[in-house]
Amino acid sequence: MFKINENYLKLPGSYLFSTIAKKVSAYTEANPDKDIIRLGIGDVTLPLAPCVIERLHKAVDEMASKETFKGYAPDLGYEFLRDAIALNDFKMRGCDISADEIFVSDGAKSDSGNIGDIFATDNKIAVCDPVYPVYVDTNAMAGRTGVYDQDTQKWSDVIYMPCTKENNFCPEIPSQTSDIIYLCFPNNPTGTTIPKDKLQEWVDYALKVGAVIIYDAAYEAYISSDDVVHSIYECNGAKGCAIEIRSFSKNAGFTGTRLGYTVVPHDLKCNGTSLHSLWARRHGTKFNGAPYIIQAAGAQIYTEEGKKQTKEMVSYYMNNAKIIREGLIDAGYEVYGGVDAPYIWLATPDKMTSWEFFDYLLEELNIVGTPGSGFGPSGEGYFRLTAFGSYENTKRAVERIVNK
Repeated sequence: MFKINENYLKLPGSYLFSTIAKKVSAYTEANPDKDIIRLGIGDVTLPLAPCVIERLHKAVDEMASKETFKGYAPDLGYEFLRDAIALNDFKMRGCDISADEIFVSDGAKSDSGNIGDIFATDNKIAVCDPVYPVYVDTNAMAGRTGVYDQDTQKWSDVIYMPCTKENNFCPEIPSQTSDIIYLCFPNNPTGTTIPKDKLQEWVDYALKVGAVIIYDAAYEAYISSDDVVHSIYECNGAKGCAIEIRSFSKNAGFTGTRLGYTVVPHDLKCNGTSLHSLWARRHGTKFNGAPYIIQAAGAQIYTEEGKKQTKEMVSYYMNNAKIIREGLIDAGYEVYGGVDAPYIWLATPDKMTSWEFFDYLLEELNIVGTPGSGFGPSGEGYFRLTAFGSYENTKRAVERIVNK
């Protein structure tokens, strides 16, 4: 008789955003006349930049000709894209990252979950709390998190690093030694950032104890503050302890076309074994590469025209964030984020739980957001709204909240 991976049975309920989708679907079916404004899932709403669309069309035409047709992509990704990434995302910021340290993929979510394949199951993981659910859930699937306690909403073998207003939503180095540390800045869900000196402390800690940092920089394009780094490799020594994951979804709107990449430096080793070689082996065995037409379109955002057009997209969403942030503050809410990130993190009013506030917004104001408790126990009493809606819907949503 075959056997299943029983680690899946330990997972509490369904994935957070699946639960939200089911609740919204049930409400919509029961109330078909209601005008629902969705500010929950971080999916973009603007179309792809014109220069990206133009390149997509050209790449499709290339696939129709024998002379320019492309089959399987190179394991690490096409050189033209990796060269553009290395130059624009790293070298121009003073980071010594080479093209052959970059692995192109179909998105940051996939890489965040798959990166655990190259680590032993008895590694101790540390996560921010609240945290993007994929980090914890995929480690639970791999059998690395222990037993889930429904009362505390914590896993027995996970080190939780509370991110609260008392520590400005920046995690503090835990007393218990960790092996794999997950950091995401600008942060999802709180929308907050970490100063360079604080991030350097994490790099120094990881180097000291022999830990590896999985650094999710999916939202770096939204940074406007001068003291916030765009890459962990801006910190001294980070190439010896950090893996960085990036996405084209939020900076260029590729949520539906799927493109991302992971940086694994050659300097990153465990007892002499290169993590770069391990990830290359995993990547080549389990992944056949992002499509040529998508990689060609992705390279376009590094052209002068592409930079201009994607910057306009980011500015559009950050204007939405400003509208939400200022509107909620004027309405008396306690608000965080929304300055260097497209997420607004607010304290729920009147001692409501996160899910009570979710139900209130959905049923009374017909607005969909994300309960903070879905991101971890320290997220209870908070709520996330995204700036990825349209300008018109964002304004209408804020007006509903303010005028209630």
